[in-house]
Amino acid sequence: MKPLHRYPVLLAVVFVLALLTSCATSERPYAGKPRLVVFFVVDGLPQRQVVDYRDQLSPDGFARFLDRGAWFADAHYEHAFTVTAAGHATMLTGAYPNRTGIIGNEWRDRISTQPVYNTGDEAYTYIDNRTEKLAGTSPRNLQVETVGDVLRRADPRAKVIGISGKDRGAILPAGKSGTAYMYMGDSGRFASTTYYMQAHPAWVTAFNAAKPADRYFKAAWSPLLPESAYSRSLADDRPWYSRGGKLPKIMGEGQDKAGPAFYGSLMPSPFGDALTLDFARAAIAGEALGQDDTPDILSISLSSHDYINHAYGAESRLSHDHVLQLDRLLAAFFADLDRTVGKDNYVAVLTADHGFMPAPEYSVSLGRDGGRQNIPETLEHLNNGLSAKFGLGMWARAWSANGILVDYTLVAQRQVDRAAFDEEARRILLTERGIVEVFSAADLTGNRLSPDTPYLAQMRKMFYADRSPDLFVVARPYWMFESRRGATSTHGSPHAYDHHVPILFYGPRWVGTGRVDTKVAVVDIAPTLARMLSVPPPPASEGKVLPLP
Repeated sequence: MKPLHRYPVLLAVVFVLALLTSCATSERPYAGKPRLVVFFVVDGLPQRQVVDYRDQLSPDGFARFLDRGAWFADAHYEHAFTVTAAGHATMLTGAYPNRTGIIGNEWRDRISTQPVYNTGDEAYTYIDNRTEKLAGTSPRNLQVETVGDVLRRADPRAKVIGISGKDRGAILPAGKSGTAYMYMGDSGRFASTTYYMQAHPAWVTAFNAAKPADRYFKAAWSPLLPESAYSRSLADDRPWYSRGGKLPKIMGEGQDKAGPAFYGSLMPSPFGDALTLDFARAAIAGEALGQDDTPDILSISLSSHDYINHAYGAESRLSHDHVLQLDRLLAAFFADLDRTVGKDNYVAVLTADHGFMPAPEYSVSLGRDGGRQNIPETLEHLNNGLSAKFGLGMWARAWSANGILVDYTLVAQRQVDRAAFDEEARRILLTERGIVEVFSAADLTGNRLSPDTPYLAQMRKMFYADRSPDLFVVARPYWMFESRRGATSTHGSPHAYDHHVPILFYGPRWVGTGRVDTKVAVVDIAPTLARMLSVPPPPASEGKVLPLP
């Protein structure tokens, strides 16, 4: 048989076929670097809400991703405590909380038990706005780098900006070297902090001087579609809703003028997202984002959906309508991006920081075992049980990041075997109706348990020794932990309704079209964007490049 090189035509055909095959995989080369990556986060948007209302979407909002981009039908968070800060820290670092150090929105110091806020840093203050104790002012607690940090180290001309209705939603995606701006609920303005600068640039000052929030004073949030269009969601004013669970809603109703109460009320409405997107437009113009060959990153975390779902539940008509309102806002924003940046110059990505559980009362109405597990009562029952076994004492010190801090000094003083203590605490906690599993720190760091133990892998991705609780508690499906009755619904569990989220991509030069059914993780976004930007993945990233069509 003759060597292959004796057949030049055949060799050329083989080469072309190999090239085409490589281009059909996730390793295909991208068409240069995008001038701008626009990274959207819809706070508290479960995947089910994107697909359930698909027939009611506008042609160019979410549908731009679904019809003309790539979307991943089986995308998940793989850590257990699915909350805003942990999610926002994961997205652009590609790392789980056991590496980022952001184990929750807040946790308690392991020695003093004093509260620690995920982006709290008393060394810095908000610019031209009041700074409350524990306010989010810097990324100090974030232990790893983001895609933006890697990009700016490779080219300091690159701009990385994070914008959100929440401090954590702006600060964590912006990383160590970006710039964050967040909505101030007292003033209706957007502000940065002295970590980033001493004074705002002129475009921020001009935006705030125009008082854009005031235009929504007495504005009505009315349903976008006729009443019959909401038959797949729950009617307004259900008994378990928070106050104001009915449309239409008048912003600033009962108030004489725009003030702190009015400004704070905008976030749990479509007007909060509209304001955030308007500020993003101002940032694009003011910072000339995407206007040259140096790539920039703009992270826009839209907070309103989370507030609405907490107050009324993801099954409510208010949440349903908000998805549709946001869809139209995104369509208008895309039109502006196409005009100002150029439709072939940017990549857009959309995901969520977590999903949302159904309201417990709604689950019960469907015949599920659902309910509310009261945290103070749980700690009291645990301390009573441990005192009965080991002697009177405050054995459980505090609730922290969905777990419990234990007084192991007292355990040692009473000469109680630590493993026996942990097992007794687990036994007591499992008598609570709303708790399905309990892990000790030893369970997460040792090899006593089988690797396929339910929830174990998700819990291990949460364990950050200097900050984590001593006992990790898992809520039973359709049960929620609460300190007092306030929220209608919540998130923060390792169950599918909390970790199944959208991952959507758009950018015709870099992204094909179609649904992808391969199971993927949110940590995969960071290395995918890094590859598009021709920089290495963030050093702590644990993800892999997404199989984009």
